[in-house]
Amino acid sequence: QVQLMESGGGSVQAGGSLRLSCAASGAMDRRSCMAWFRQAPGKEREGVATVEYDGSTYYARSVHGRLTISRDNAKPSIDLQMNSLKPEDTAMYYCAADHRWTTGCPMVEEEYSYWGRGTQVTVSS
Repeated sequence: QVQLMESGGGSVQAGGSLRLSCAASGAMDRRSCMAWFRQAPGKEREGVATVEYDGSTYYARSVHGRLTISRDNAKPSIDLQMNSLKPEDTAMYYCAADHRWTTGCPMVEEEYSYWGRGTQVTVSS
């Protein structure tokens, strides 16, 4: 069993920054793909960023250049540094992982088996 726990959410004004963290525990394959997703009220969950074991990253177009995903394979854990935040970034942010993928990490909700409970990010204008 794999457990994921997010932390670091909060409220910030537009243009501000936040850093989210996700710690994995249990029977976690350290080579697993890991990712951040988010879900805004009334909207479907969407992919934000993925990171492979070797550090390769991929971002959704809406966050490219403002959000940075990173991982620490020793723990294992991932972070999401969020800069130049916009009100449209307001959402519940979820950490996800799946051992079936080690490269070419998908940014598709259905491809991830393990999920955290989420952490809320609120950006005011």
